[in-house]
Amino acid sequence: MTVEVGNLAPDFELKATNGENVRLTDFRGKNVVLYFYPKDMTPGCTTQACDFRDLHQSFTELDCVIVGISPDPQDKHEKFIEKYSLPFLLLVDDEHKAAELYEVWKLKKNFGKEYMGIERSTFVIDKEGTLAKEWRKVKVQGHVEQALQYVKENLV
Repeated sequence: MTVEVGNLAPDFELKATNGENVRLTDFRGKNVVLYFYPKDMTPGCTTQACDFRDLHQSFTELDCVIVGISPDPQDKHEKFIEKYSLPFLLLVDDEHKAAELYEVWKLKKNFGKEYMGIERSTFVIDKEGTLAKEWRKVKVQGHVEQALQYVKENLV
């Protein structure tokens, strides 16, 4: 399945930090900001999560749910949520099934080493489950504000 703006967003089921298995379709009737990030507790991922935390109320007022996904295990997600008071679900994608569906599981290079990992990406999904907007290779600075502005202008 190819991820394409205007098409239904690919559904998946993953374990969430609330202890339940969560499907994307569970959020039908709400707008969803689905963001994929590489790793809990790293500087860029922490900044991004805290930016979503700080604007969480603004997203909520627009009937929008924020969901973060990374390959980290449940216990690491729980520590991340607790340390930074994150008010939204983080999903465990340890087998990178959702990441592959959304084509964000990529070959990466760092200091001359190649490895597979998450390409920081954000997807906005409307109340009907259609992919409305995507950002790939996200730069953290100012990104959450950009996503909020998109939801305000296009999905309210």
